[in-house]
Amino acid sequence: MIKRETYMKRIRPFMGKELVKVLTGIRRSGKSVMLDLIKEELLASGADGSQFITINFENMSNAHLCTAAALHEEIIRRASEIKGKVYLFFDEIQEVEAWEKCINSFRVELDCDIYITGSDAKLLSGDLATYLAGRYVEFVIYPFSFAEFIELYRTVSPDSDIRECFNAYLTAGGMPYLSNLRYEETASRQYLRDLFNSVELKDIIKRNNIRDVDMLERIIAYMTCNIGATFSSTAISKYLKNEGRSVSPETVLNYIKACTDAFLFYQVKRQDLQGKKILTVNEKYYVADHGIREAVFGGNRRDINLVLENIVYLELIRRGYTVTVGRLGDREIDFVCEERGNKLYVQVAYLLASEETIQREFGVYGRVRDNFPKYVVTLDELDMSRDGIKHRNIRDFLLEEKWG
Repeated sequence: MIKRETYMKRIRPFMGKELVKVLTGIRRSGKSVMLDLIKEELLASGADGSQFITINFENMSNAHLCTAAALHEEIIRRASEIKGKVYLFFDEIQEVEAWEKCINSFRVELDCDIYITGSDAKLLSGDLATYLAGRYVEFVIYPFSFAEFIELYRTVSPDSDIRECFNAYLTAGGMPYLSNLRYEETASRQYLRDLFNSVELKDIIKRNNIRDVDMLERIIAYMTCNIGATFSSTAISKYLKNEGRSVSPETVLNYIKACTDAFLFYQVKRQDLQGKKILTVNEKYYVADHGIREAVFGGNRRDINLVLENIVYLELIRRGYTVTVGRLGDREIDFVCEERGNKLYVQVAYLLASEETIQREFGVYGRVRDNFPKYVVTLDELDMSRDGIKHRNIRDFLLEEKWG
């Protein structure tokens, strides 16, 4: 089991504290495993396993507990038999109606330490979430990074070098369960397709009462094929009209929101670096796992420039950066990244195959006047760093412990 220290070091300071720990992210990204890792650390620090109460609400045997009243009654009964602090672990808590009420009640009634997971970004929004306002910390769990992927892939293919591992990562992606399938291509593809269908049906269609499934699927296909491209809901609306389907930009926006709420896509806003303001039109979107993109839609190697950009974006947010697309006049910097006062600029390309490409990728930084680190990330093997701008092979960039 991968220790996922990137997340554990963020969660660790809150373990044993009264704040509710909320783990969110796309379905099957490893949230349940994170609960197991937390339990391991708690046991190592002196907690007793008899103090743990764990419930997975997607297990049909727990269907009778999917209301706040029923769950409250069950936990209070079981907690009364436990000596000392009670540790509560609730998996896929969004299946419980009005779950915030009973979670907040446990905080008040019990000496407890609470951990919950959910695959819905709306988990902590809305009226009910006011019960937990200021009383929780949220951690988004993402699919495996390249470093994590290597660790497991080499248990299957121990002689693989870094290049071979990255080639496998390009098509397989980072969903944790694939290691159980030993990254066998046919089985992995089937699993990822089934996972995609599950996210679409359970986390998007059912939760949002979407009736026009064909329209949703067309919008998802458009977004997946255009990851990293700037587009608007109006542009999608016009595209679909040309395809013979009429839909308003407002409906397109609602469908996109449903997809981002299910963590299938991440929205990246654009920032005017000269005016220092966030632009409200033409955002970019990246898919939660490029392996799902390959399994369902194909084309990762054909669209390798987009997929490399997607991989870098996920690594940036995985490490805690707030990311925007930077606009400078008629030019754009792929990623402007900020984290606790530190800033980083990253430009991603496939290969620096011509002088024109080199000038374009490095030249975009010409108007950036600060001294924060600036990177150009590609698949090239030769280091072409110049003018204080660092050039990195994407494999090396993803595996660097710290950028700067």
